[in-house]
Formats: sequence, C-alpha cells, structure tokens
Amino acid sequence: MAADSESPLSEVKFLTVAEVASVMRVSKMTVYRLVHSGHLPAIRVGRSFRVPEQAVHEYLRESFVGVASA
Repeated sequence: MAADSESPLSEVKFLTVAEVASVMRVSKMTVYRLVHSGHLPAIRVGRSFRVPEQAVHEYLRESFVGVASA
C-alpha cells in the first residue's frame, strides 16, 4: 500500500483467507499462494493470515485484463 493512501490502523478492515477467497472467487489455496509469493500482503495472527481489504481491491484492480474490442 502506498504511504499516501494508508489509513490509521484502527480503520483498516482485515479479511480472513476464506473471506478473500470468497471475494476473489478462488480457492483458499490460491490465496495462500498469493500471500506466500508476496503478491498479496498479509499479516500473520497466530497460525492464520489476515489480509487488508484494500490490498485485495488493489490486487484485483492491478490484475485486471482488458479485452480489446474488434
């Protein structure tokens, strides 16, 4: 996340891996792969991960592939 778009930590909404998978419509394993590869930032809480909701939206926005019209 860019420094100018960071919110105070109390305002950041964190999602579980299952919630991220639901939003992205992928499996939980895919989310784990994105986190471990560094493509999706996350924090570790105990043995589980939490992903900032804004990071999910940014990842999806950056990954969008436009279709050229013929």
